Amino acid sequence: MYVRLHERAAVTALAVIAVAASALFLSNTQATAAPRDPLGNEGRWIIDTQGRVVVLHGVNMVTKHPPYFAKGLGFGRDDAEFLRSHGFNTVRLGVIYTAVEPQPGRYDNRYLDQIAREARLLARHGIHVLLDFHQDMYNGAFQGGGFPDWAVKDDGLPREPKAGFPLNYWLMPALQHAYDNFWANSPGPGGVGLQDRFAAAWRHVAKRLGKLKRLVGYDIMNEPSPGSSINECSTWTGCPGFDRGPLSSFNERVYRAIRKADRRHLVWHEPHGGFGFGNPSFTEGTGGKRSGFSFHLYCIGIPGFAGGESRPCERVNADIFGDAEAASRRTGDALLLTEFGANVRWPDSVAEAVTLADEFMIGWQHWAYTTDTHVPGSGPPGPGGILVDDARKPLRGANVAHETLQLLVRPYPQAVAGTPRRWEFDPAAHRFELVYKTRPVGDELRARARTEVVVPRLQYPDGYRADVEGGRITSPKNARLLKIAAARHAKTVKLKLAPR
Repeated sequence: MYVRLHERAAVTALAVIAVAASALFLSNTQATAAPRDPLGNEGRWIIDTQGRVVVLHGVNMVTKHPPYFAKGLGFGRDDAEFLRSHGFNTVRLGVIYTAVEPQPGRYDNRYLDQIAREARLLARHGIHVLLDFHQDMYNGAFQGGGFPDWAVKDDGLPREPKAGFPLNYWLMPALQHAYDNFWANSPGPGGVGLQDRFAAAWRHVAKRLGKLKRLVGYDIMNEPSPGSSINECSTWTGCPGFDRGPLSSFNERVYRAIRKADRRHLVWHEPHGGFGFGNPSFTEGTGGKRSGFSFHLYCIGIPGFAGGESRPCERVNADIFGDAEAASRRTGDALLLTEFGANVRWPDSVAEAVTLADEFMIGWQHWAYTTDTHVPGSGPPGPGGILVDDARKPLRGANVAHETLQLLVRPYPQAVAGTPRRWEFDPAAHRFELVYKTRPVGDELRARARTEVVVPRLQYPDGYRADVEGGRITSPKNARLLKIAAARHAKTVKLKLAPR
């Protein structure tokens, strides 16, 4: 096994390379191929139309306040080029419900057109987009956001204390009751159920945006909160009653609504928000095909839930990945880690997440590229999870969290023509190894399908040495996207990379 990189001193030393390499990337971007659309799944694996296993590495780009889209923060072509030049191939793009349906039954198509423009921009750079209905603490009335004002139904309960994110989840009765009414599908304006409105909005979004290229699919709701059941859920044993009941029913309702508009793309559901702290999930999924389990990783060293035993984050994080695999075995869903990084334990939390993701062979999206909850210039990017301090400024120098970039940018198999057995990267020695079986994960593998491995210049500024057993390299020397064709009768292919 390769050594894990936890020591901040080692990361800081490597960041010197990142400063120079970042500018080099922007001036020497090499176009790379991308997995073939539309993406589907075979159990836990995301697959493309060639039958290859697809691995995603990328970031979140979520704007939680008006105008609720990335361009409002300065995100544009240079940012897309920056991401792809460093080998990232996915973005979780925030879509805010209050902007989609500002009035009951009335949708803002101009807003969705802007989301579409941003998705197309990313697609032109080979980046797959996951559309995310993002919410935190429901609405501004509770110091949160996401849901429109007309969807707030707290029945006059106290909106105190105002302890901010995330404590209001546990402390504010009105916020808990608003979620309770949502899970009960209580009637809102016009007597229409709150969930019914939400599902109809998703159907409209899927109808409007479902023909976009390079869609990872639809993330139903960010970190759904169990409302007044939150204390029960915040334990090492979790809350099977909420997961198997209201949350699973909600996922099925939204899935059915989306499928009326789009049958091609993956629909992703999330466990309740405590999953990222180590609470297990018992959801039954969406009840349909082409579905995924989107989960988060945010252990901060909480000394035991509800008086339970204390567990170190290294153990909790491994348990989270294990629980995600268990959920996939139960539901048949694909797996994707859609948030990690914004953590007081930075940089250890980032190093642990990407190491475990490789170990469990799961793709990821880091939080975050930049976001409007971060005030540019308030401090160096990185410790708050932010990769870029201000997207309006040039992507170099102190505007980029080079230590975080160094941790995130790593070689990985973007597409595997077979069944992955393992891959791992030693960031200190810059050595990478991939092993896969030539047998496909599904029914078939397209003839002449090639394995594609992203080899970032940041890790190999002077080129690399590649050794393959059971196949041959078909890409040019030192290509940023290394391609492998398996030998005719090979059952296993092994790749080893090292600096030149």
